[in-house]
Amino acid sequence: MKSKHVAVLLGGFSSERPVSLSSGNACADALEKEGYQVTRVDVSRDVGSVLAELKPDVAFNALHGPFGEDGTIQGILEYLAIPYTHSGVLASALAMNKEQAKRVAKAVGIPVAESKVVNRFAIQGKHPMRAPYVVKPVNEGSSFGVVIVHEGQSHPPQVIGSSDWKYGDTVMVERYVHGRELTCAVMGDVALGVCEIIPTGHSFYDYDSKYVAGGSKHECPAKISPNIYQKIQTLTLKAHQAIGCRGVSRSDFRYDDRHSENGEIVWLEVNTQPGMTPTSLVPEIAAQAGHSFGDLLSWMVEDASCLR
Repeated sequence: MKSKHVAVLLGGFSSERPVSLSSGNACADALEKEGYQVTRVDVSRDVGSVLAELKPDVAFNALHGPFGEDGTIQGILEYLAIPYTHSGVLASALAMNKEQAKRVAKAVGIPVAESKVVNRFAIQGKHPMRAPYVVKPVNEGSSFGVVIVHEGQSHPPQVIGSSDWKYGDTVMVERYVHGRELTCAVMGDVALGVCEIIPTGHSFYDYDSKYVAGGSKHECPAKISPNIYQKIQTLTLKAHQAIGCRGVSRSDFRYDDRHSENGEIVWLEVNTQPGMTPTSLVPEIAAQAGHSFGDLLSWMVEDASCLR
């Protein structure tokens, strides 16, 4: 029944507002083409009263970052009894906290890199672990605040202790894993294809690689051996289920094949609110599996529910 009234939640007030506006407008346009009645809701602090008045049949969550991705908006939608897309309160909150998500993943046998959570001021004087390592905020997406510390650097990065730092005082320090950047999407209870992300002119898949035109190249499907391809799919579905995700999610990996084809596979994180423009990774991976952008979004709207 495509006469459903869908409120597309976009924008918001996290660092990822521009990404969310891009995702949300692309989704709203496509859902209108699919025949849904669509209202675009640029989310602010009064979103609860706006939605209570609007009374949509479904909320399509196109928000990214804190508030939209960490269980907060999901809790508001549960309270209002409005069916919504993507993961529920617990899985969203868990996946957004990188360290807690890693603990759950590790407990079910998913390989993760060694890491520790520290106060950012505690690492100003000396390296918290042997370089190379990565420092990242525990509760941000889109690679905001990620700093790579290379071998041979004499001291930790000064930006982490500076007054310009706006990603909270708690950071995760993680062993840097060399290798290729692989990602895999889940749709319902099916792991779709594996894609390799090749940053162009960037040392890693940072914000510009993700969202600036020409910042990265996507190799879909990834040119890896069938057994590694299948292993990534298996681990992706395992992470999706262990963390309790619903609908669509995407897991990111590093694959170090410098010394052998089997190499080392390391799971980095699960993204419960992946980018959703037609050129984003999940729609691209879904297209490889035969799902058009409109089909993917329609499936997500029909899959929407409460108590996710």
